[in-house]
Amino acid sequence: MTNPLKMFGDLNALKKKAKTMQQQLAAEEIRVEEGDFLVVITGSQEIKQFSVQGVVSEEAVKVLNKAIKQSQKIAAKKLQGMMGGAGGMGNMLGGGSK
Repeated sequence: MTNPLKMFGDLNALKKKAKTMQQQLAAEEIRVEEGDFLVVITGSQEIKQFSVQGVVSEEAVKVLNKAIKQSQKIAAKKLQGMMGGAGGMGNMLGGGSK
């Protein structure tokens, strides 16, 4: 018989690891410049800067980040479904709020 308290402890450890990984990814920045385009994005897939011919659009950054978050939620739900709806996994994988 499986010990439910041990499973809870394992889930908490997994959540802590996921949170640490999210923090590490958020600290990473990738900068891509091609022609007149510049994109700076974090490892956690948040666009920090977007410009075309040197023109920065904060509104474009907001819309792009909104689209990325929506796609991450869909991916987290699909992954959660593949894992058999494993309890709090959706929150851990980005399906929950910050």
